[in-house]
Amino acid sequence: MFEKKSHRGYRTLIDGIDMKTLVYGDKTLMAKFALAKDSVLPRHAHRYEQTGYCLSGQLRLFIGEDTFDANPGDSWCIPGDIDHGAEIMEDAIIIEVFSPVREDYLPEDRSRK
Repeated sequence: MFEKKSHRGYRTLIDGIDMKTLVYGDKTLMAKFALAKDSVLPRHAHRYEQTGYCLSGQLRLFIGEDTFDANPGDSWCIPGDIDHGAEIMEDAIIIEVFSPVREDYLPEDRSRK
């Protein structure tokens, strides 16, 4: 799968957190997140391993019992079933890869065959 850069395809997950699926395969899905300053991603857990990279901005990550301030160039990996969340300190763009594929993040206009 190959995807050209586009500003289309974002959807709001919660107030201040927009997501766009970039590409996906049989085992992974890559998504881009636009995070608004002062928004909060509530703590949650899911079965997906989640690897992320901060392109711009700043966010505070809560992963299990640990807290990290993520800045451009920083990355992380969250194992499946680990409690995590975030506070957005300034507008941020991050890329995250999920494994296995998050079916709920697949684009609406594309179905997995």
